[in-house]
Amino acid sequence: MKKILITGKDSYIGTSVENWLMREPDKYKVHTVDMQNELWKKEDFGAYDVIFHVAGIAHIKETKENQDLYYKVNRDLAYETAKKAKAEGAKSFIFLSSMSVYGLEKGIIDKNTPAKPGTAYGKSKIEAEELIMKLQDQSFKLAIIRPPMVYGKGCKGNYPRLAKLALKTPFFPNTKNKRSMIYIDNLSEFVKQLIDDDSSGLFFPQNAEYVCTSEMVKLIAGAHGRKVYMTRLFNPLLKIMNISTVNKLFGDLVYDMSMSEYKRNYRVCNFKESIIQTEGGK
Repeated sequence: MKKILITGKDSYIGTSVENWLMREPDKYKVHTVDMQNELWKKEDFGAYDVIFHVAGIAHIKETKENQDLYYKVNRDLAYETAKKAKAEGAKSFIFLSSMSVYGLEKGIIDKNTPAKPGTAYGKSKIEAEELIMKLQDQSFKLAIIRPPMVYGKGCKGNYPRLAKLALKTPFFPNTKNKRSMIYIDNLSEFVKQLIDDDSSGLFFPQNAEYVCTSEMVKLIAGAHGRKVYMTRLFNPLLKIMNISTVNKLFGDLVYDMSMSEYKRNYRVCNFKESIIQTEGGK
């Protein structure tokens, strides 16, 4: 039986991974600890095989006033947690990083793409990675996950905003863009496989298919019995609007698929089915 400690109580990804693992209670014992107070420091990390660190700040608007908080939580707390895990004898540490470390809004990311974050979120994540990697040795394995946008029922971020729009608008731009995304069940299965294999290294899990924003809106609306009419009327305007939100919605930003292969298939759900499940369909 594998004993796993998830550091980050009530986090979307942490809770989802816990629920995924606990479908096999004979194979996994999972405990979650709150990182928003000092009680986690009293936890014996050595009692666990794997520490999965998900605590962090993500879905809040960055300001000059809160930038220090990103580094305090996403970098310093992560490093302190990893040091405690190593010192107390945990065998493996899995750190949840982000695609944001590349600082790109458009383009194709491959194994040669450098990390050049442009936000406090991205900078704090890459600095945490660099600090944590220094702790790795033969007795302490490190796995760093840089997922693209994660979505699923109850998620936060851009997906619920887009879903809300899909249920209101009668028209939507008909684009042919590509985005790397990962459904929460696919990510949970990937983490499960990392735990099973005691894997170490840098990982880039994503769905087996790139996502087209227009197609996603169409599927979301369809899951609720609505029809959204796709139009190219807005496309010329989208091309000249170099706005971050527009780029995130309609630009191309993908991981090269070769980066995302693993020893076994971790994609338990295809894109169309994942939207139906996210929207509560059968």
